Amino acid sequence: MSVTDTTETPGTTDAVGTTDGLDLAALDVFLHQHVDGYRGGVTAELVSGGRSNLTYRVTDGEHVWILRRPPLGTLTPSAHDMGREYRVVAALAGSGVPVAPAVALADDAVLGVPFALTGFVDGIVVRSEDDLAALDDPTVRATAFSLVDTLAALHAVDVTTGPLAELGRPAGYLRRQVERWYGQWQRVATRELPDVDTLHGLLDATCPAESDHAVVHGDFRIDNAILDRDDPTVVRALVDWEMATLGDPLADLALHVVYGDPVFAPVLAGAAASTSPRMPGADELVEHYAASSGREPRDWAFHRGLAYLKVAVIAEGIHARHLRGDTRGDGFATVGEATAPLAAAGVVAARG
Repeated sequence: MSVTDTTETPGTTDAVGTTDGLDLAALDVFLHQHVDGYRGGVTAELVSGGRSNLTYRVTDGEHVWILRRPPLGTLTPSAHDMGREYRVVAALAGSGVPVAPAVALADDAVLGVPFALTGFVDGIVVRSEDDLAALDDPTVRATAFSLVDTLAALHAVDVTTGPLAELGRPAGYLRRQVERWYGQWQRVATRELPDVDTLHGLLDATCPAESDHAVVHGDFRIDNAILDRDDPTVVRALVDWEMATLGDPLADLALHVVYGDPVFAPVLAGAAASTSPRMPGADELVEHYAASSGREPRDWAFHRGLAYLKVAVIAEGIHARHLRGDTRGDGFATVGEATAPLAAAGVVAARG
């Protein structure tokens, strides 16, 4: 989820109290110990409340940071990895891929869960169709293509040396993804959906070798980018790196395209910017990526099917947390409506 201009549930308090999910007194001690220039008296505001990691805007009155921690309640294995998120952001500094400055990483000794602290990047986040309405049509298209160029730039980063080389095992990535997301489904499912089992069977039978190895963001869409206030075609920072790894770059492209399918809209309360008809269509985005990256999409039916499986499981996981009362903010009541249509669309996509 995004980190500015889209507050879901404001709730500010000071360092002598608590705000939901944060012990501000403990955070105050940590900031004094680990953040140069911290003045004391931290306050916090919840910016994003539970579709992904919880995100807070924290400040001492002079400096502003973004704190990310896992959501409340039971977590699925391999998700919400704060150490991974922080290491990726730190490793991408100076790469040409826009990221927030990495500041500090804490284990669970401070707040009971790990958390990552980055610098605040000022800008706008286009999450909803209402946000998109502030932009004219040429700007919407130019911004969409700029995002694809940013994705291509990420996939061009050298992963053969340095910290990024240790991010994951790229060989066998697609096979692991098929099994991981089906396994996640079995952990978070709140109902039986035969289309999920059918989709898994199709992906299992058609899983190809990776087309290439690159840093994969894992959740790339328009509202996971901070855009320049004066020129929204400029991406100031990509955010939400919790699922980043080394893998097949076409998985990122396919996921980005699937986020444009109207069946995804209920995940963002029915009016997602990514599903707006004002955005370029899937074919245009794929063509632009191919031109920008020099990569031609292959095994495209498989990649689209895998992306639908992933988004369906993500939607169901959010729905399950909402049913348990572990989400914070509004807009979660409709998320469960997306799971079945996403799985059904995945079956169609995987069959080509």
